[in-house]
Amino acid sequence: MIIIIARAEFDPERLGELQPALDAMMRATWEESGCLGYSMAIESRDDGVCTITERWESEAALKSHFTTPHMAAFQAAIKGAVRSMDARIYDVVNERPLVL
Repeated sequence: MIIIIARAEFDPERLGELQPALDAMMRATWEESGCLGYSMAIESRDDGVCTITERWESEAALKSHFTTPHMAAFQAAIKGAVRSMDARIYDVVNERPLVL
């Protein structure tokens, strides 16, 4: 399994106009083959901070995701509104349930 965790900082004044693009990206990505989970959460509206968490069956599924029309539309929608982006990829080799 591949996990992506990203922290994006958007122009806070543009979050309202970006929300439909964020929602559309999530809905379309959920339908992709190989997508195990995809979420975006606005952590701070004042600072425009958004956390994106993705789970993919494989790196091939993730690479396919980057070529989708909804990814291109999302990139176009956020152009000029991103102040910073830090995305990390994790290749999970030993997944197990959390037992407390």
